[in-house]
Amino acid sequence: MSRRQGVLSALAIGFGLLAGAWPAADALAGPPTEPRILTDIPELGERGGDLRMLVSRTRDTRLLYVYGFARLVGYNMDLELEPDILADFSVEEGRIFTFRLREGHLWSDGAPFTTEDLRFYWEDVANNAELSPVGPPVNMLVDDVPPVVEIIDELTIRYTWPSPNPFFLNEIAKASPLFIYAPAHYLKQFHADYADADELERLVREDNARDWAQLYHRRDRMTQFDNVDLPTLQPWRLATPSPAERFIALRNDNFHRVDPNGVQLPYIDRFILDVVDSRLIPIKTGAGDADLQSRGLAFRDYTFLRESEPRSGLEPFLWPQARGAHLALYPNLNAADPVWRELFRDVRFREALSIAIDRDGLSQFLYFGLATPANNTVLEESPLHTPEIASACLGHDVARANTLLDELGLDKRDGRGVRLLPDGRPLELVVETAGEDSEQADVLELVAADFAEIGFVIHTRPTEREVLRNRIFSGEALMTIWYGLENGVPTAEMSPQEFVPVNQYDQPQWPMWGQHFQTKGAAGEPPDDPVAQRLLDLFGDWRVATERAEREAAWQKILEIYAPQCYTIGLVANVLQPVAVRTTLRNVPEEAIYNWEPHAQIGIYRPDTFWYDD
Repeated sequence: MSRRQGVLSALAIGFGLLAGAWPAADALAGPPTEPRILTDIPELGERGGDLRMLVSRTRDTRLLYVYGFARLVGYNMDLELEPDILADFSVEEGRIFTFRLREGHLWSDGAPFTTEDLRFYWEDVANNAELSPVGPPVNMLVDDVPPVVEIIDELTIRYTWPSPNPFFLNEIAKASPLFIYAPAHYLKQFHADYADADELERLVREDNARDWAQLYHRRDRMTQFDNVDLPTLQPWRLATPSPAERFIALRNDNFHRVDPNGVQLPYIDRFILDVVDSRLIPIKTGAGDADLQSRGLAFRDYTFLRESEPRSGLEPFLWPQARGAHLALYPNLNAADPVWRELFRDVRFREALSIAIDRDGLSQFLYFGLATPANNTVLEESPLHTPEIASACLGHDVARANTLLDELGLDKRDGRGVRLLPDGRPLELVVETAGEDSEQADVLELVAADFAEIGFVIHTRPTEREVLRNRIFSGEALMTIWYGLENGVPTAEMSPQEFVPVNQYDQPQWPMWGQHFQTKGAAGEPPDDPVAQRLLDLFGDWRVATERAEREAAWQKILEIYAPQCYTIGLVANVLQPVAVRTTLRNVPEEAIYNWEPHAQIGIYRPDTFWYDD
């Protein structure tokens, strides 16, 4: 035990802290004795000031941990994993992970952060039948086998699986991370294995909770970031209880990062979230009611934001989004209608639809020509990108599209010029949307005009998101429009699962195949498409690989096979996201990539290093 930790332990005993009542955040303050020194801060700054942001829901307090971007292991600007909250980590054989914590690291309330916090999560939360009825998170299992967790000492912990777990580090580095730790000193008072039974029963009654497990979950809000009493390791700690119209987060005086001069971060004193109607966010941003704003803004707002700059004091930057496609069409290969299902499973039909679309015209009409044609795959910024992969299923060739449809036997037409299906019905369907954005309707209007040239008629129908999801699962929804692949800039170390039928929820092109994988054959259908099955086999190769070169080889084969299949019909990519920035706010990059995963929107650019030059 270090001298500082010994002092902390003495203080804990002296103040009666063993009962779980820790001092206020400023009673024991300072970075760890082994802080993380950020050596790549563009401009060293000064502490002080408030950073205001507009949000549309009270649950957006979760952005405080998304943008705080403090992770056990996190991404750097090159999307490589490096220790952050951890002092160090090592990986052996792709299956043995040893983590070392920073000496003297404290929670925001002054309690020591030790391996007890990781042990508590694993043994008393993830493996507690009442708190986790279905067991540990699936991303903590490899072939249904959990890790062996060893506590080496108060700063060192080891996780060992019998076979490689390539997901583990990426899961704990995400924008919405897997939390494998929790403040044990605070949460034990709500846990049946630690709390006094009578006191716990009283707390359950006062909280109107169903049982102690519900009471516990209302306090353990690591991913929601809405419990003001829950200690945190993020740069700011929430100080405003919900519900509220304004949430204030205060500096975490025990944050683990410092600048090269030893100045503890964050530079900004307070992070303030103002809840407003989402429709008012562009207007209020233009009025100067925020200091940093991206959420609630779209490319169509850029001109207004630029014109508002003299009065708002905010300069609008434009960051390209990094989805595989901004929007894509998803033909349902598991459609309930057998005629449509057979068509969708023929790559010639999918290719015909893709090359019938004038993506350049779409970009000119909606995005001033700044968006680029995209087939919903990896972007040029990804090290896995190749020109061949990027160009598959692209090009505007109406003549070839018509030839492909004729080859499929769709050469007969009705009086309107609409092609006929083999059973005599018109080649006509509804593209279903979640009805959340008028942009999708605008895009579909242009796509419909392109499809009309090949004798294919589409209509648009907005549907509530949950209803739409169920229609996709049942095969009733024939085609949908949704965002493209979440991560268009992956590295070989990141999972290729977005290109493989492994998920029924996020892959509307093959929901039944994804469900079959997710349920290990208990539901859904196994892929009867040999190409899709080959993708699954390659995904298995990536999962068991222990060397980067092996993972990269699996990735390249997946991309080379996936791209020409046109399983999804990407439209355009690199749509620009306005990011409005107070002109006196420093270290916000003028040019950057904007994406949820893995960039956490602005999180990867470390808002704890932003500062005001007043």
